[in-house]
Amino acid sequence: MTDEKLIIGGREIKSRLMVGTGKYADNETMEKALEASGTDIVTVAIGRVDLNSPDNLLDHVDLSKYTLLPNTAGAFSVEDALRISRLAREACGTDLIKLEVLGDKTTLLPDVHGTVKACEILVKEGFTVLPYTNDDPITARMLEDAGAAAIMPLASMIGSGHGVLDLTGIKLIRAQTRLPVVVDAGIGVPSDVCLSFEIGADAVLINTAIACAADPVMMATAMKKATKAGRLGYLAGRITKKEYGQVSSVGAGFGS
Repeated sequence: MTDEKLIIGGREIKSRLMVGTGKYADNETMEKALEASGTDIVTVAIGRVDLNSPDNLLDHVDLSKYTLLPNTAGAFSVEDALRISRLAREACGTDLIKLEVLGDKTTLLPDVHGTVKACEILVKEGFTVLPYTNDDPITARMLEDAGAAAIMPLASMIGSGHGVLDLTGIKLIRAQTRLPVVVDAGIGVPSDVCLSFEIGADAVLINTAIACAADPVMMATAMKKATKAGRLGYLAGRITKKEYGQVSSVGAGFGS
């Protein structure tokens, strides 16, 4: 299978690993981790950035290297998500927005009804919307109908590091949608990244697993390599699982 270019909202995305900017011990570590990851999409929780600070987070994201993807992290209502999105477009000069409308402060699971509603409004206002959602194919279909530019189903709860708990939902979303599928939230280790690609994801977004690793820069490098390995594994096409063992060599000689 030949790899196709990843296009989101009319933009070609070169790296299939998107990286967040929260939770790093310091800005210098963040800068090094972003570089090591090879990403070209960097997401920032714009509602949590003090834009009036003389040394705010955005000063440490090189916009000559990276495309900024503001997000609405911390929004627990449609109104909050809309306000943060509009602020992001004004402050960052981009129509890209990673939409998060959360439904619960303990689990940080999405309010899917609010997410669909906010997506509809933002699309009408000219935003390119990448919505964070659960791994439900019905919600994914609603978001596609609402005009989303990609579907971003969770692997597991935000920041949990549990990895992909159930393959079914993401597989069903991949099978039904024409949109890019970006696995977002819950990734903990590089094997989670490989698995996400092996079941058909087009990209992954990682923050906590890199930022909170014992060595964030090394973990960013590992996630970069896992992204490439997982995608190649998907394109190569896995063998069919068999009920019983089967010899690996045929014909004359040993193992025949």
